[in-house]
Parts: sequence; structure tokens; C-alpha cells
Amino acid sequence: MANISTQDVAREVGINRVTLERWLSSGKIRPPKTISYGKNEFRDWTARDVERVRKYKQKNYRKGRGRKPKPKKRRDSTFACA
Repeated sequence: MANISTQDVAREVGINRVTLERWLSSGKIRPPKTISYGKNEFRDWTARDVERVRKYKQKNYRKGRGRKPKPKKRRDSTFACA
């Protein structure tokens, strides 16, 4: 795959670009290698990077309802009130 933009990666995975940027800035996803071109820096996304984002999304994200809920703790029935 040739140079893929962050917008293209987000579109391919099925999330918003802002969501992808938030995952990168919070450290939830390791950022790809950056390329400096003059004063600008660009992310150099590879097929492996895209797959890594896709796997993170599958594990942690539900469209329309945000992140997956954590499992609820079970209450012990021995302390139930009458």
C-alpha cells in the first residue's frame, strides 16, 4: 500500500478521523512512523498499522453507542434485603 492518509485509514476502518486522532493522542493505539517534509510531518500508515487499528476497534468500540461496557460485578445474594 502506498502512502495512506489518516483520513483514509479512518474511512477504511469505519470510524471518524477525530476518533482515530483521539486514540492516537491518548496512547490507545501506537502511532505509525512519521515522515518530515519541510516543516510538515505526516504519518506513514502501512497495512499492518491499519490492521492494528481495525483490531483495536473490534475489541473496544461499538458504533453509535461508544465503547463497550465493562462487565457488571455480581452481587452476592447472601446480603439481599427482604
